Amino acid sequence: MIEIRNLTFTYPGAEKATLRDVNLEVEKGDFLAIVGNNGCGKSTLCKVINGLIPHFIMGEMTGSVRVDGVDTLETDIGGLAQKAGYVYQDFENQIVRPTVLDDASYACMNYAMKDYLERGKEALEQCGLSGREQDYVWQLSGGQTHLLALAGAVSLRPEVLILDEPIAQLDPAHADRIYQVLRELNEKHGKTIIVIEHHTEYIAEYCRNVLLLKDGHVEWKLPAGEALARVEELRSCNIYPPQITMAAYELQRRGSLPSAERLPSTVKEGQAAFENLSFRPGPSWGHTRMKGERMAAFEDVSVSYRAVKGEPRKIFEHLNLEIRKGEKIAIVGSNGAGKSTLMKLMTGLLKAQRGRVLLKEKEIRDTKPEALSRTVSLVYQNPEDMFIKDSVEADIAFAMKERQVPDWEERTRRLLERFRLTELKDRDGRLLSGGQMRRASLAVGIALNPEILLLDEPTANLDIATRREIMRTLNDMKHITETVLIATHDMQLVCEWAERIVVLCGGRVIADGSRNQIFGNEIVRRQAGIRPPEIFTMGQLLTPDAFCYTVEEFADCFGEKERNGRAAV
Repeated sequence: MIEIRNLTFTYPGAEKATLRDVNLEVEKGDFLAIVGNNGCGKSTLCKVINGLIPHFIMGEMTGSVRVDGVDTLETDIGGLAQKAGYVYQDFENQIVRPTVLDDASYACMNYAMKDYLERGKEALEQCGLSGREQDYVWQLSGGQTHLLALAGAVSLRPEVLILDEPIAQLDPAHADRIYQVLRELNEKHGKTIIVIEHHTEYIAEYCRNVLLLKDGHVEWKLPAGEALARVEELRSCNIYPPQITMAAYELQRRGSLPSAERLPSTVKEGQAAFENLSFRPGPSWGHTRMKGERMAAFEDVSVSYRAVKGEPRKIFEHLNLEIRKGEKIAIVGSNGAGKSTLMKLMTGLLKAQRGRVLLKEKEIRDTKPEALSRTVSLVYQNPEDMFIKDSVEADIAFAMKERQVPDWEERTRRLLERFRLTELKDRDGRLLSGGQMRRASLAVGIALNPEILLLDEPTANLDIATRREIMRTLNDMKHITETVLIATHDMQLVCEWAERIVVLCGGRVIADGSRNQIFGNEIVRRQAGIRPPEIFTMGQLLTPDAFCYTVEEFADCFGEKERNGRAAV
């Protein structure tokens, strides 16, 4: 299906090639995951396959690429789009029409296909969006919007579908739906699926093969189970195998599992591998309610967004919530639960239709957002939205300089040092890597030393290694800003950082407590569409008394075999 021979590609002005002597074959009907650390060439390789390189993105390219028998150099982008469909990481930019069917069929209409509407309807059915044809695109959830972008590619009936990090911004329920649709397209409709993916638990569950890119060349392509068992090799490339695999590897290292056994990669395989391990309870982690100053409060707050079509969309209805000084709070819930809305209410960017929002016991309805900036600061989900100047240093200094903060120059220097940005201070923040951009946006967010810091999806769109770096940065910040709220789908971040978890669903707070109280409540998990880390699920299947949120906690609790029918002491 895809044949790549001796491919080398260098971007204009680059000192070295991004792809180096790549040789690869992808068979028809494969479900392939491409993994590798940042900058290894994953997205570049996929853009070569669908012809964006070199027809649209210029550079020096040697070697050959054939897709379904067609040489990509001898075919234009339009022709290649009917061979290899592409869904970008920032998939919203692929939505170009106002209604669902209009958008799904637009590419086919653009090619003057007489059956463009039928193709659009067929693609929507294949992508699980039947019945939404006449809806406006802004009525869709994030997951449904991603499926619509996929439908736009599917409508051209390509044999290959390429998706760049398809679940980076989605809650677990929507992420599952995306991969279920991909599996059906692969198994029922015979599509060859290629995904760039950092979430290895999804690779284990859905993908057939894994390709490791390292320094621009193909290190290997292996069956998924065999690939994910190469723990040390993957970790050396900043790729983290599924928690189930990591736990088994650690238990083998400790001598609690036979070293000759194949490492499991899914929960089902883990049940068989861990069934003879005894359980020893670990320390519980509860949450003690803070009794300090009340920093913020929502009193009977209701918020709706006006809709072009249909009734206004209710986000909050009679919301009540208190935030105390010194709390580290995670706000969780499915896409559309109101996490970002809650933060915008606190910063004055949105006003409640009913009820009161208070900061330090003062209602903020009539207060301008800029007047609240010393009390509360919001770091946006898309970090590039935090940058308005042409250098990181200027962006960090901007608010302090405008408000004539004493010693703003010295404070800027210290922030550059604290967030490891000194060597990047003259770079445009929008041109940094994902992790660098996040660190810079955090520095901008705390420049005015706010009493409350709000972070909207701080680990979205980052690979696992960069997410870990941001988590370390957040832990380092615990002594900078006392009160911090994070809105996130990243349950590993929630479990390792948050001291209190607030669950939003149906416009209200449905649960509020420690990680054990939240993740130990199956009703809350199901109602809110949240999912604990995979290792927690593994522990619970082995024994209901297990509350393990990390690989280390699991290995400590299940570190002994049962011998002669009795638990080892």
